[in-house]
Amino acid sequence: MSTEKDTFWKRLDDINAGMLGTADKLKFVPMSHYADPDAAALWFITAEGTDLVAQTSAGPVEAMHVVGDASGKLWARIEGVLELSTDREKLDEIWNAVASSWFEKGERDPDVRLLKFRVQSAEVWTTTGGLGFLYEVAKANLTGAKPDMGDHFTLNF
Repeated sequence: MSTEKDTFWKRLDDINAGMLGTADKLKFVPMSHYADPDAAALWFITAEGTDLVAQTSAGPVEAMHVVGDASGKLWARIEGVLELSTDREKLDEIWNAVASSWFEKGERDPDVRLLKFRVQSAEVWTTTGGLGFLYEVAKANLTGAKPDMGDHFTLNF
């Protein structure tokens, strides 16, 4: 049987990006994440000179990553700690063509920076998505019952 954590990680892996920002600045920027359920972490590839790199250069900071994707059937506010990482093995593991398109010299470009987001908690909404949503609305209109729009739960890591 699948747990809520399993559902969260599986659906998060099906989503390409969200909005990432630090708690003190509340300036969110679109970022592609790479889910790492075993470490309860998300990884981000970014560049020297970005606000997120500047905000984490002195050490870990509280941060938030917000995702919303109807096709991924997941909406979540994820809270944790964001920090710069020098983990070359992880960078090798997650490097891809999308990341490569941002850096002229590829993975070893001197401006490449890796951020690790250690997930501490998440408020999660899972939905039926697409046709399931339409079915629930139609059923509610016919029967007068409230539609089943999915689950809402909080996770702590």
